Amino acid sequence: MSFSLQRIFSKYSGFLRTVKAVYVINNLLNARALQRNKSLYKQFGLKKSIFSPLSKHDFERVRKGEVPWIDQADALEKLSNHSDIHQFSPTVQAQIRQFIEQGYLILENFVPATETDALNQEIEQLLAEGKAGFNFTGRKIFNLFETSTIANERFFRRPELIQILTFLLGKKIIPFQTLNFNLGSEQRPHSDAIHMTTEPQGFMIAAWYALEDCTEMNGPLVYYPGSHRLPFVSTNDYNSGDSTFLVGNESNARYEDKIAEIIEQNNLQPATFLAKRGDVLIWHSNLIHGGSPIKGIPTDGKPITRKSMVCHYFADDVICYHEMLHRPALIKNT
Repeated sequence: MSFSLQRIFSKYSGFLRTVKAVYVINNLLNARALQRNKSLYKQFGLKKSIFSPLSKHDFERVRKGEVPWIDQADALEKLSNHSDIHQFSPTVQAQIRQFIEQGYLILENFVPATETDALNQEIEQLLAEGKAGFNFTGRKIFNLFETSTIANERFFRRPELIQILTFLLGKKIIPFQTLNFNLGSEQRPHSDAIHMTTEPQGFMIAAWYALEDCTEMNGPLVYYPGSHRLPFVSTNDYNSGDSTFLVGNESNARYEDKIAEIIEQNNLQPATFLAKRGDVLIWHSNLIHGGSPIKGIPTDGKPITRKSMVCHYFADDVICYHEMLHRPALIKNT
């Protein structure tokens, strides 16, 4: 049996989202998507049910796993000696070096305009037909790849992209989740590692596609180069409000406050990605990023669009979970 609370919660933002038991029920209903965790829990010495809540606290006394090669002290030396580096063009090789140093890379003109146009047209059609919809934020379409062949094959599972991501993480890549936006997110700075967490740390990666040009007016994405080298933040590191039975109702806001403190303490400076459609930004799981405010308001009174698609991937053979919600990730797309 396959069932997901995501469809129910996509329009709901109330109390039940904070009840851990609700997620346990969802885990039981999606048992097949959690079966991979049986052997992984045993491998890491994690003695608990695969259906139970899971957080960083559970890993404090278990065996520590490997560090991704890109996060090791000698990563640049490893890159220079990597037997597979020459499969990439000199331009991409330079971007991979930047990823190790700064936590992100940019692939310009990665997708032809004909393909971004095709995806934008399909999204409009799916929205009109009621086969896709925005969640309660009014900004995000979750997992469009499940209904859009174009999103799935030409973007989410694009072979050239998967090749780069596999190289960066040094493991088989598992496509996990997509988010599509018509408007800029305007989300406060954060790291994906708090929402899509791995044990060992660092084995998640994201790719962001620009589906139209970005300007200072339509809320472009901002990121903080080098922030991926800072310690990962978990719910142990701020007052999340979590309890035995509940997820803290203000956990996300308090987490973002914590990130704001880290930015100030480390004097991190933002960079703005004024992407052209077809450009791709790949970022490290711990890179701090967010969405800048939408400044432009056209004459019809509607916010100007900033169409984009972000794809999240886990590496194989690692434990994947949502630190803020204390629940294991449902891996269905192996």
